Amino acid sequence: MSIRDTEIPVDTPSPAKDQKLPLAALLALATAVFITSLTETLPAGVLPSMSGDLGVSESAMGQSVTIYAIGTALTAIPLTAATAAWHRKRLLLTAMAGFAVANTVTAVSSDYPVTMVARFLAGVAAGLAWALLAGYARRMAPVHLQGKAIAIAMAGIPVALSLGVPAGTFIGGSFGWRVAFLIMTGLTVVLLGWIVAVVPEYPGQRAGSRAPMLRALRVPGVAPVLFVTLVFVLAHTILYTYIATFLDRLGMEDSTDVVLLVFGGASLLSIWIVATQIHRRLRGLTVASTLLVAVAATLLALLSDSTALVYVAVTLWGLGWGGIPTLLQTAVGDAGGEQADSAQAMLVTLWNVAMAAGGVAGGVLLDRVGSESFPWSVLLLMLPVLAVVVAARVHGFPAKRPGATV
Repeated sequence: MSIRDTEIPVDTPSPAKDQKLPLAALLALATAVFITSLTETLPAGVLPSMSGDLGVSESAMGQSVTIYAIGTALTAIPLTAATAAWHRKRLLLTAMAGFAVANTVTAVSSDYPVTMVARFLAGVAAGLAWALLAGYARRMAPVHLQGKAIAIAMAGIPVALSLGVPAGTFIGGSFGWRVAFLIMTGLTVVLLGWIVAVVPEYPGQRAGSRAPMLRALRVPGVAPVLFVTLVFVLAHTILYTYIATFLDRLGMEDSTDVVLLVFGGASLLSIWIVATQIHRRLRGLTVASTLLVAVAATLLALLSDSTALVYVAVTLWGLGWGGIPTLLQTAVGDAGGEQADSAQAMLVTLWNVAMAAGGVAGGVLLDRVGSESFPWSVLLLMLPVLAVVVAARVHGFPAKRPGATV
């Protein structure tokens, strides 16, 4: 997921009106987003083989996603504050180098605790990256192209979902999950050189220019968006983290990569729809996304004995989920106003708290009830999400965004 850069100096001049987008630099940022997203979600596609090699249960191995999210949630805000004065390029290189180290250790480790430490460190690197990447893209573009610049950079998320996770799952099944993580390291090393060569440098933030973080909670509309973020991501993570285990129960263990490919393809379509319509239809798109995920969960809960309907459900799930990072990021930015940066920082923290909680909750459900409980849990959690989105009509998810045209 993404948030705005919480360290943008207010006096940084915007590029000239006629400036073109620096595509090489933006694609480097998109690759960084791809690596952060894929590092986070790759265990979902290779969970059974990872648990077998490391000698732990699948629910225990699922906590490799949880510990990653905990690393981000615990350190994103304090590390972002501590590095506020750093030059942006130096900070980006540091964060991506952290991924190279963490993925290498994960690939070579034969010890579960060591693997979990590496995953935690990857989460720490992600906290720095997520607080930087979207804002970095925005600073590269003239005002009238900033939305497009962010969309290009954030394209790494759906690409990771649609191609990265299925490819990682296929590689893990064919050559071993360790090879998949080593490939991630190699890609990160290439990216480091790419960043050095083409990504421009920007200064950090002046001392004393940050507003108190919690002040944003008092701004009307911020709290509803943060609540929706917490619960929506929790619901998604419960099922996504253990999707391979869920498919095993359905006798579709050999189709995990295909299922993830379908999910990712639908997510790509969702991203495109949201990008073209969000300026005028943020509220409607958020309601539609919530309903699509709820319908998908219902199909998986009641009709998962039909392989065809499983694919229909996964398609609806991807359509509902793909645009959610963009929708929630935009909603909290609109609601936050002058406190938007603080609101964005809280969003990324709650996002990862939800991911951590989803990994834990999914593990508990798997051990005590079974994987058949996952879609029911998603459906149950979508109900308060829908209620809050519908209720937040004036602030949070307004019927008309500020400045929107008909």
